[in-house]
Amino acid sequence: MAVNNEIGTVQDMEVIARLVSRSGAVLVCDAVQAPLAMDIDVRELPIGALSLSAHKLYGPKGIGALYLRRDLHQSVEPLIYGGGQQNGLRSGTLPTPLCVGFGAAVELAAAKDRHAERARIAVMRDDFETAIGSLDRTILFNGSGAHRHPGNSNVRFGTCDARHLLSMMQPHLAASTGSACTSGAIEPSHVLCAIGLSEIEANASVRFSFGKFNSVGDVDEAARIIAHAISLDRAA
Repeated sequence: MAVNNEIGTVQDMEVIARLVSRSGAVLVCDAVQAPLAMDIDVRELPIGALSLSAHKLYGPKGIGALYLRRDLHQSVEPLIYGGGQQNGLRSGTLPTPLCVGFGAAVELAAAKDRHAERARIAVMRDDFETAIGSLDRTILFNGSGAHRHPGNSNVRFGTCDARHLLSMMQPHLAASTGSACTSGAIEPSHVLCAIGLSEIEANASVRFSFGKFNSVGDVDEAARIIAHAISLDRAA
């Protein structure tokens, strides 16, 4: 996983790819969260396979892509047999509108100003964390500091119940106690537990996300809503 979907940790894919290649193994990279956080070039790195999803690039939902290095094509069992499309690896008629939307989203994400946009979003994220961190000394942040997705902030609210806190923020603020893939799950995040958090700490954590459509005003409003939710939680 190039970029973690819960705590935003960005891996050094160049180092990982070289190590994996040196051992003779094939690197399969989940890069779904990566395009808005880092640059990855499969022509420069020895990556065997790399997966993407359009909706993480502001593209249409329902379409993804799998890059498969040419020398591996004959080593992979087809996912679907039938018409022989995509070199026989995945048969079936492609959804043309979704493909076009995906391509357009990639073009926009790869624009020359992408680094400036990442920096802009990271500043909003950092301002948000400064504002939230000043509310209470028990508020901490999960992740690896600067090596995170610029739009990711995973906040640990002391020993508060994150689900209860979230309920008091809605419908004014959209956030999550875990990844969207596991939303609705009542067990603590396996990602947070894997980095050493206790079950109580994991259950006190909320993931906030920032993107191209957010503004500084949104950050200020989010901080105000969260401060109000915390005060209500303490009064309960």
